[in-house]
Amino acid sequence: MDRNTFTGLFLIMIILAGSFYFLKPNEAEVKREQVRIDSTKRADSLKQIGVSPIQKDTTKTAAIANPVVDSLALKGPFGTAINGTEANTILENENLLITLSNKGGKITSVKIKGQKTFTGKPLILFDGNQNKFGLNLNAAGKVINTNDLYFTPTKTGNTVTMRANYGANAYVEYVYDLKALSNKVGFNINLVGLQQVIAGNNIGLNWQTTLLQQEKSLESEHRYSAPYYKYLDGDVDHLSVSKDEKEDLSKGKIQWFSFKQHFFSASLISKQAFEKGSLEVKIPTSPGLVKFYDANMQLPYAHTANQVYEMEFYFGTNKFSALKAQGYDLEQQVDMGYWPLKYINRFIVLPVFNFLNNFNWNFGLIILVLTILLKVALSPLTYKSYLSMAKMRVLKPEMDEIKAKVGEDNPTLVQQEYLKLYKKAGVNPLGGCLPMVLQLPLVMAFFFFFPNLFELRGESFLWMKDLSTYDEFIKFGVKIPFIGDHLSLMCVLMTISTLIMTYFNNQVSGATGQMKYIGYIMPVIFLGVLNSYPAGLNYYYFLANLMTFGQQFLIRKMVDDDKIHALIQQNKARPADEKKKKSKFQQRLDDYMRQQQQAKK
Repeated sequence: MDRNTFTGLFLIMIILAGSFYFLKPNEAEVKREQVRIDSTKRADSLKQIGVSPIQKDTTKTAAIANPVVDSLALKGPFGTAINGTEANTILENENLLITLSNKGGKITSVKIKGQKTFTGKPLILFDGNQNKFGLNLNAAGKVINTNDLYFTPTKTGNTVTMRANYGANAYVEYVYDLKALSNKVGFNINLVGLQQVIAGNNIGLNWQTTLLQQEKSLESEHRYSAPYYKYLDGDVDHLSVSKDEKEDLSKGKIQWFSFKQHFFSASLISKQAFEKGSLEVKIPTSPGLVKFYDANMQLPYAHTANQVYEMEFYFGTNKFSALKAQGYDLEQQVDMGYWPLKYINRFIVLPVFNFLNNFNWNFGLIILVLTILLKVALSPLTYKSYLSMAKMRVLKPEMDEIKAKVGEDNPTLVQQEYLKLYKKAGVNPLGGCLPMVLQLPLVMAFFFFFPNLFELRGESFLWMKDLSTYDEFIKFGVKIPFIGDHLSLMCVLMTISTLIMTYFNNQVSGATGQMKYIGYIMPVIFLGVLNSYPAGLNYYYFLANLMTFGQQFLIRKMVDDDKIHALIQQNKARPADEKKKKSKFQQRLDDYMRQQQQAKK
């Protein structure tokens, strides 16, 4: 087996392994399928014993609707607050509509004004009993969770005070304050007169919520949703986006944590910082639910007559500029990619995009102009890459002669002769690859930029109704392996343009044999991978392919193969000048040839 055959087989193995990795079902899909199977089995078993599967157990429902109150509990800690009638209070400004419940004194619902779900309904971050919030207090030998207490609300302007009384001049108080034109809700916790009641030096704060589906693609929301957090003197980090995970946060004080969804966030910022805590994420199996989040944080308690904790909620979009305006590095929740991709996106791509956005153009036109600017900036590298491939194409007949003369059964000697030819001709065989490698970070940066760009949400262009999600050219109705339940027209156009680009690159480089066909496999794999990605991303890749083809067409008109051949022959005829300083590449070639000769001896 020669080196080319081995290389081809090795690349095919990598591609197959990558396809199995990208196409394998995630944990959420496995869980949903298992729940479906279990439900079917349970329904069948109920039918066999004569019980209808839709029959409900009304005993528990009746118990919940009419809870029995222990008379001793009424005399215990917060006895006057353990029973009541649930009622709501509304806080509202131009950006938010917040519903507060007297049960738990907590926020039960947040509506983001001016935003809609993919179905056109009002955008609600969370709602009802899916949201739990409260303090865990060790009072009089019992652990009291304020989420179960009934608070007394008092509203003054856009400020709401919720109070749960422990006794005379002793109470827990929440103060919510919503300023005009703000996405932040001021939140103060006041513990008054409880210094002799609460045991320990810490109190716990618990917040649980289940995020509702807002976008067309639930898969995409899973991919970009996770709990985020920031240590007081550290960087922003997050839990897994693809699996259930729980993490203890004990490396320092915690400044804030956030329940991040794809394009929206609910964050809690503590101005005194949390002592420590834990975060947990679970992927629900029910349709319409994105992630379940659970946060448990510890607050220091100094046993003073009036203990005050100053905090802020942020409810709003994950638009980079909007998060940055809130402070506390909240904008780092927007996934701009790994190093160095995130720096390319933050300090190059995003400023250029914002500059173009100031012209109030359609976002399809902005992506077009952004692609043109990128291709113009990279045109010198594109030219060098093409020129190097053209030189290798011109040398191809001489390389074939060497291979035929030496014989394919001696690949080491063939490579030595190739290296001698490269040295005489002054050709760098890596010259076509290096410019492409230098372009790769910019190309990969857009893979993170467009899917996380809030500005594209709900924006249409041509047949694409929403550039932040996939466009449905064909809806299958069932999930097809490798493709999914739909086919994206823009992804198909991107794939076709990539195949055409591969064909012309093979013509330029003179690739033959297996290497000629391996390049056609990756575009087909990308069709399955990118089919569910945003139309804006596939639109950019489509434009980039068209412009690269146009650049190569112009360069091909400028570059004459006969002149390149004549220049190579001049280099070969030039007498060797040992005193002349050699290039690093030539020095490496000489060292390699010397090592091969010594090994042969």
